[in-house]
Amino acid sequence: MIHVAIVGTGAISRTHIEGLLTFPSRCQIVALCDIYPEKAEAVKRDFQLDARVFADYQDMLASESSIDLVHVCTPPYMHAKISIDSMDAGCNVLVEKPMTTCLSECDQMLEAQRRNQVSLACIAQNRFRNSIYKLKKTLESGIPGRLCHAQVNSFWWRGHSYYDLWWRGLWEKEGGGPTLNHAVHHIDMLNWLEGDLPDEVFAFLANTCHDNSEVEDLSTACLRYSDGTLAQVTSSVIHHGEEQGIILQCENAKISAPWDVRAEVSRSNGFPETGGNPELSGRLEHFYQGLPDLQYEGHTGEIDDVLRALENGNAPLITGEDGRRTVELITAIYKSGFTGSKVKLPILPEDSFYTFEGILKNAVRFHEKKTAVDNFADQQITVGSYQ
Repeated sequence: MIHVAIVGTGAISRTHIEGLLTFPSRCQIVALCDIYPEKAEAVKRDFQLDARVFADYQDMLASESSIDLVHVCTPPYMHAKISIDSMDAGCNVLVEKPMTTCLSECDQMLEAQRRNQVSLACIAQNRFRNSIYKLKKTLESGIPGRLCHAQVNSFWWRGHSYYDLWWRGLWEKEGGGPTLNHAVHHIDMLNWLEGDLPDEVFAFLANTCHDNSEVEDLSTACLRYSDGTLAQVTSSVIHHGEEQGIILQCENAKISAPWDVRAEVSRSNGFPETGGNPELSGRLEHFYQGLPDLQYEGHTGEIDDVLRALENGNAPLITGEDGRRTVELITAIYKSGFTGSKVKLPILPEDSFYTFEGILKNAVRFHEKKTAVDNFADQQITVGSYQ
């Protein structure tokens, strides 16, 4: 039985708890921690948990509670410290997205993992969506041909009041806007599909609709890979309809999530033949539809994978190294957007953007945050539209 503690009992923690409760014979939630202990008490009551409640995670780690795995569900600026302290206490860690706010802290977390010989996993639950998993398998089949261009639409919509929450909309607390906190999902998917980071990034940042926030609410980035592949990533909380997806233009066909397939065939003059290539489209459709569904999706699927890794002594699918790669690409997007220049990867320790202090020093503050609330009464959230 794996004993689990949850640090941070805001809205996303409920998704973690629902996932953990799917496996009652494999894990048990023994501790809940929040700087607002009444929130933890409410979660304990709502889910009827037999768990101790703490107001300080260090008190939790020092208690007599037997904890094997800590889920870190706090605002991003606390991810590194809580994760490192938990690993130094001998606990394995599953940290919510983003892994943390900068590469320096990522490397400190990875060093703590090595030092303590524990497991560090990062939430990127959308690899455990049927649409994304099957898109990856279809690309790997080779049927669509080599990847030429990827279009990432991380389209979300958040109302003006979204940034009223005390830690949101501040560079020092949230670490960024949708590029870091929303597109992190799609950027992880892109890294997974591409298998590597780009060589170069050029990006623009803007805040068009949220004048109670320092951070961007919209960014667009162009990426160039070593094999000549290009990609474009749009990160947004201003897109009505939240029509999210990834479109892969390959040598032989287009495939995408939500699932769609198109394959052209050339006329003698180079223009597309009417009706395209039905044989190839049909072959891709047959391959995709023949893939078995995942047993569990989303957070539940990733939690199942993390529990299995701990049970078997294996690495989880989404490791600290994966989380770091995502933060590196996001950092490159911010560096380009702040400086107006093309950014080459990797980002090295001597780069000012390697540290959170350097990011804060260079950050563009679009507006001044003038209002704040401690908590929202409405805890209902959305976690993406994946088909």
